[in-house]
Amino acid sequence: MCARPPRGIIARMNHTDHRNVIDRACRRIDASETPPDLATLAQEAGLSLWHFQKVFKAAVGISPKRYAMARRQQRLGERLRSSASVTEAIYDAGYAASSAAYRDSAALGMAPRRLRAGGTDELIRYTTTPTSLGPVLVAATTRGICMLEFGAARTLVVELQRRFPNASVKRADKELADWMHRAVAVIDMQGTDPELPLDIRGTAFQRRVWNALTRLAAGETISYGDLARRIKAPTSTRAVANACANNHIAVLVPCHRVVGRDGSLTGYKWGLARKRKLLAREKLRKEADR
Repeated sequence: MCARPPRGIIARMNHTDHRNVIDRACRRIDASETPPDLATLAQEAGLSLWHFQKVFKAAVGISPKRYAMARRQQRLGERLRSSASVTEAIYDAGYAASSAAYRDSAALGMAPRRLRAGGTDELIRYTTTPTSLGPVLVAATTRGICMLEFGAARTLVVELQRRFPNASVKRADKELADWMHRAVAVIDMQGTDPELPLDIRGTAFQRRVWNALTRLAAGETISYGDLARRIKAPTSTRAVANACANNHIAVLVPCHRVVGRDGSLTGYKWGLARKRKLLAREKLRKEADR
């Protein structure tokens, strides 16, 4: 176990110093097939185990162990598409045993063998429909809605196929009618539907951000900084904004409710005009329900 550095050293480290040492630690983890242990990372950072873990979690949003697991999962996804076998990919990604890889399969969204085939055996059904805010594409797996995006159907089908390159992508208007109507009701009537199943896929940090967003009430807004603090990652405002920008489930994962610190609308993946309309409608509905 590394020794705790003198108190004066910790006192002289500011937020920039912390960010730099955490960035170095992340790069160290990224470059290692077998993640270095916590004691090694803390020693290289010049911090005690306790202080390093606290600073890392504040900056990244998850613990060093969780970050290493997420990177290993990402490497597994990459190796599965190029390795000669699933077993080879598992060990190349840094897993000590295949059982650990299969325990992580929930975070990948599908089992390793299916992911290796780029989604082969995964059925992605989709439908398109007009809404008061423009046409949307709704796509779903058997677990729930995995994509809801505004835009031209042809473009969005191409994007869906890019995200699941070897999955069976099928138009299924009748099969998805119920989920589609419920999703449109949330968009047009500015309500909520907590029972509508979602298949949310992303990194561990992204899922924390997106899951926190689903707990916001209609008409409630939050700043990027406050959202970062809500998920106990107070220095990760930029990472929170990036997670919002990479959300593929519009409105149902309500990143439109995230605003600037001064209340300004800032950006929105599907256009500020839509964000403005969504927030205005939700405000009216909230006032009407009082």
